[in-house]
Amino acid sequence: MKFLFINGVNLNMTGIREKGVYGLQTLEEINAEIAARFSGDECEFYQSNSEGDICSKLHAASCDGIILNAGAYTHYSYAIRDAIASISIPVVEVHMSNVHSREEFRRTSVISPVCKGVIAGFGKNSYILAAESFKL
Repeated sequence: MKFLFINGVNLNMTGIREKGVYGLQTLEEINAEIAARFSGDECEFYQSNSEGDICSKLHAASCDGIILNAGAYTHYSYAIRDAIASISIPVVEVHMSNVHSREEFRRTSVISPVCKGVIAGFGKNSYILAAESFKL
């Protein structure tokens, strides 16, 4: 299978910011673990702090499944929501933290209704579980 892992705003700071929430590993280290776990598959990794760039990446995607951690854009980006709705590739929304045990605003996702599913609260394993869901 061919996977596209998209990480949104501030996820480039993983391993640096809020270590108690997001862990000690950098995004690059997490991506390397994911690539090793799915060595028989093709994994592409993309991170951007720009909403428009994320939309453009979704529009241009050519893969079997997209694993998307949109970060804070999850809660208010109708542009990313519409980009997901405009493509035929299934998208799984992921979050490393349990967004339902955090601040109230994090409990609302405008992208969930156009995603295949949502996985949250399992740290870096949220990405792995999302990719595995495409193989079921």
